[in-house]
Amino acid sequence: MGNFPDITTRIGDYVASLVDFLDSTFDVFFSFITFISSRTINGIEDVLVWMPWWSFILIVFLLGWYFKSILSGGIYGFFIFLIGTFGLWTDMMTTIAIIVTAVIICLVLGIPLGVWMAFSKGFSNVMRPLLDAMQTMPSFVYLIPAIFFFGLGNVSAIFATLIYALPPVIRLTELAIRGVDKEVIESAQSFGSSRFQMLKKVQLPQALPTIMAGVNQTTMMALAMVVIASMVGAQGLGEQVLVAINRIDISLGFEAGISIVFLAVIIDRITNGVADKFQKHRGER
Repeated sequence: MGNFPDITTRIGDYVASLVDFLDSTFDVFFSFITFISSRTINGIEDVLVWMPWWSFILIVFLLGWYFKSILSGGIYGFFIFLIGTFGLWTDMMTTIAIIVTAVIICLVLGIPLGVWMAFSKGFSNVMRPLLDAMQTMPSFVYLIPAIFFFGLGNVSAIFATLIYALPPVIRLTELAIRGVDKEVIESAQSFGSSRFQMLKKVQLPQALPTIMAGVNQTTMMALAMVVIASMVGAQGLGEQVLVAINRIDISLGFEAGISIVFLAVIIDRITNGVADKFQKHRGER
């Protein structure tokens, strides 16, 4: 009595057909993206691995000291040193390379899209449902098209991370531009500023602290994807967590997991410190 009627829909088949069409039609484009992304990740990783271990720790210490305090810098440097003692130094560098590449792409795409949404109500209305879907869809769903288009590896991880981490910087950029004081905009217009001049010299500087908050959120969400991305062949700390789960290796799981936490704390505090510096500098002006 309680059975559902014998009515079926196969929306998934249409989606699969669309994905097949995109893969066959834009095969050269996806191959180009794979090549560029792979070279970028490998280049960043090679530089990080080439650096002496103490110099990387020193850089982290100096960043923490400059943007927060000397105590914070010392703690961040100790965290990095501790990850090295776990035997996860190379994995940490791979994870950082993936995150840096993903965040750079997110910023290159996200900030212009956010500015466009702030200036175009119609475009904003189109983008908002897409951003809602990107943020609410389970993260594992992103892995399916990533594998199909780019195969297993770090490039698929970046693709999945982009979908997950891109919305915050777009939304906060739009919010920041729209939130600029109207009196300031009217004052700039009275001096004959063009729309580009007003964006460059008035709106972006005023909106920068909020945009930096978006950068922080995007970076943290990219880091949150490292374990999920390991399921499509991404290397790094996330891969070690996945290995530990498969082996039920509590020791390796704890060390890889706490290493991700250490990176999250360092990245969060430093990016917040960058935002605070911008805010303070704008206040002094």
